[in-house]
Amino acid sequence: MVAHWDLLSHAWAVRLLQGQIIGGSLRHAYLFTGPAGVGRRTLALRLAQVQNCTNPPSPAEFCGVCRACRGFASMQHPDLLLLKVEDGDREIKVDAVRELNRSLSRTPLEARFQVALLLGFEQANDNAKNALLKTLEEPNPSVLICLTAPDIDSLPETIVSRCEVIRLRPAPVGQLAGELGVQLDLPPDKAELLASLSGGLPGLALSLHAQPGLLEQRADWLLACQQLLSAKRVERFAFADKASKDREGMRALLLVWLSFWRDVLLRSARSSARVSNPDWEEQLDSLAQGLTPQAVHRSVNAIERTLDQLTTNVNARLAMEVLLLELPNL
Repeated sequence: MVAHWDLLSHAWAVRLLQGQIIGGSLRHAYLFTGPAGVGRRTLALRLAQVQNCTNPPSPAEFCGVCRACRGFASMQHPDLLLLKVEDGDREIKVDAVRELNRSLSRTPLEARFQVALLLGFEQANDNAKNALLKTLEEPNPSVLICLTAPDIDSLPETIVSRCEVIRLRPAPVGQLAGELGVQLDLPPDKAELLASLSGGLPGLALSLHAQPGLLEQRADWLLACQQLLSAKRVERFAFADKASKDREGMRALLLVWLSFWRDVLLRSARSSARVSNPDWEEQLDSLAQGLTPQAVHRSVNAIERTLDQLTTNVNARLAMEVLLLELPNL
């Protein structure tokens, strides 16, 4: 038996879905909302395992070892229909949704339920979103549809109203740290660091644990942030040139910088709130003491503005150069 569906946090959502399954009131379509890394996809896959497990240890649970459980967990089951933005595309297209609709009109190949997992459906174009409506209105009884999106406002009301919405939110850092310590057998300081860096997002915390290189990359980016504050203009421009060659990498770098500068802002304001980078306490305090709150606030705003610009067709190198010129010069 897999206790609590083997999930970090979101026990309330598991209890809700279990109650619906046991009571025979499970919906045919669910919309899981929340920020990336909060566990939307994982919860949908757990629901798919529960609905298709061939050896459930008890009602509304799954064994985790049968062919169906293993297939859905690894997203390799023939009755799992995955829809997301294809590599090289900027949106989910209508032809992909039409093909999904055709597949969902058939009977499952092996499992009791076909499961359609539509990841990031807010990225579908309008025609694609409209094409899904008929399937949501007249579902095949052997179909379970799971959509993910940041929030309900990112999708048309016509889609939201046809789904049961499960709103997932980041867990309190202390709670997540405790769960990470138990599930991964981590010492308290390591669990606290992962929970803090992830901002309470279970999926992100697990990724950081599974991929140590991500923590090493973060350390490199934070060190560069420190060094650039005392660098000359030519050095800042050289860094901008290198960082802007990978647009997604630049975005990830700026998110790390933003979390750091927000922590500096907390320290500058003498807030007792928990910081996101507890392993950089000394550097946070040093900057908070050496800069005015206004200068720190300007840095936060400049990074946020640059991140917004990256969602447009802005010249990434130019945007990074402007940002680096706005950061304090120590």
